Amino acid sequence: MRIGFHASHEQFAPSQLLKYTIAAEQAGFDCAMSSDHFKPWSRSQGHSGHSWSWVGAALASTRFPIGMIAAAGYRYHPAVMAQAAATLAEMFPDRFWLALGSGERINEDITGLAWPSKPERNAKMKECAGILRAMFAGERVTHRGTVTVVDAELYSRPHTPPPLLAAAVTESTAEFIGAWSDGLLTVAGKPDNVKNVIQAYRRGGGEGKPIYVQVALNWARTESEALQGAFDHWRFVTLGGDIGWELRSPEDFETATRFVRPEDVRDSVLVSSDLSQHAAWLQEYAELGVDTVYLHQVDLNQQTFIETFAAKVLPQLRG
Repeated sequence: MRIGFHASHEQFAPSQLLKYTIAAEQAGFDCAMSSDHFKPWSRSQGHSGHSWSWVGAALASTRFPIGMIAAAGYRYHPAVMAQAAATLAEMFPDRFWLALGSGERINEDITGLAWPSKPERNAKMKECAGILRAMFAGERVTHRGTVTVVDAELYSRPHTPPPLLAAAVTESTAEFIGAWSDGLLTVAGKPDNVKNVIQAYRRGGGEGKPIYVQVALNWARTESEALQGAFDHWRFVTLGGDIGWELRSPEDFETATRFVRPEDVRDSVLVSSDLSQHAAWLQEYAELGVDTVYLHQVDLNQQTFIETFAAKVLPQLRG
């Protein structure tokens, strides 16, 4: 199982995030990933850089693989997304992957488009995946559906198209994407929460395809610091997808989590001051057949986290 670093655009300026990603590679992490946002979940997080621009800079500044998740069909027309992904894959062969998600309203609402139901968003995700694949293959694409494409063709294509994963946090979505995606990207706290999603993905046609897991965790020198840091910076994850992808603004997320208690965060974030406990949790993902786990340290102590986990946790997992 490869151990990756998750670069959180919501929490850091793009320039600082690049420094942390370079530091993660130098410390011994195997890879990195990023997610695409237009707005953070709260004003206290305070950042939201353009992830496509950032990934290009990150790939140029490192040598390990870097991927990202984004939604097609809203802020990004699928033909434009295909062009962006093909350009990165051509410049950095075998180092870039793209995962499609069904989107969050907080990011996509700026277009003024009607926000569809979850089944409609899933259908759009699959529709856009078909457009991207056709363009990666060199086809001239005309398509009229929930999105319209007219005579779109890529003139600069990579020798090998980038892997096109799909994201799922529920069993139903995981089963839906199994047959047409190149791999699964899921987000989890406790390892037990991931098992059923992986099984559903394999049941839906994803058997033998790679499994990527983004894990929210928080480590600090003391247990109280670890819990408080997780609460301060990542309590919004406690809302879950059913609510989280419907909210429109950082203020909405702050209002929706006003009654969340610090201890509630433990259900969604791996919180501990014990490095051996973190290693044991992460080892459970390897036992589930996860190919790559991306560690998202949700607190601001990124440099200390990178150095400490590289020295104390990664060796336990690789031993």
